[in-house]
Amino acid sequence: MTKTVFAWHFSSADCKLGNGDGRAIKVGKTLEVDCEPILCRQGLHASVKIIDALKYAPGPYLWRVKLGGTIVTGDDKLVATERTHLWGFDATDMLRKFARLCALDVVHLWDCPDVVKRFLETGDESLRAAAWDATVDAAWAAADSAWAAADAAWAAARAATVDAAWAAADAAWTAARASAGAAADAARDAQQKRLASMVTKAVAKGE
Repeated sequence: MTKTVFAWHFSSADCKLGNGDGRAIKVGKTLEVDCEPILCRQGLHASVKIIDALKYAPGPYLWRVKLGGTIVTGDDKLVATERTHLWGFDATDMLRKFARLCALDVVHLWDCPDVVKRFLETGDESLRAAAWDATVDAAWAAADSAWAAADAAWAAARAATVDAAWAAADAAWTAARASAGAAADAARDAQQKRLASMVTKAVAKGE
């Protein structure tokens, strides 16, 4: 049990609690639940690392939070009876870029079509449809780590049209999986550092 923990939490774009709760999330507001906090089942969740919070994101709105009350700690997340939202922003564009960068980390592991690489490097929407089609074709022909690398690019292309948080998490996971052994752990560490840096820059710019 810990008195206070600073962590990260993603919410849906409407900034409301999920699972039928529906309460509005507001800066400076402390939300509370009257229950025993149980990981993955009940309570107010968050993660110390942004990359871990991304895995559980129901949407693209990123919050810096302070957990209080009764806190239970797990491997990659925490759950508490109190969560104060200190500040937050819509991270959609940032997450789309993050997905592309994760895919570029492993672009050398597969026979990446030129249009896919150009889309990943630029985010040019006029290239997305062609990049999507080229990635799908190439992914079916790939195997093992090459398939995972191609799938990371596929996820990056999906980020423009479907939930950015889900696609970014998928791109990060598949990019890490394309590496082997200790390299996969190093890839996750690098992703965390990149994501933290991107958040710092986004906040500094007032996004």
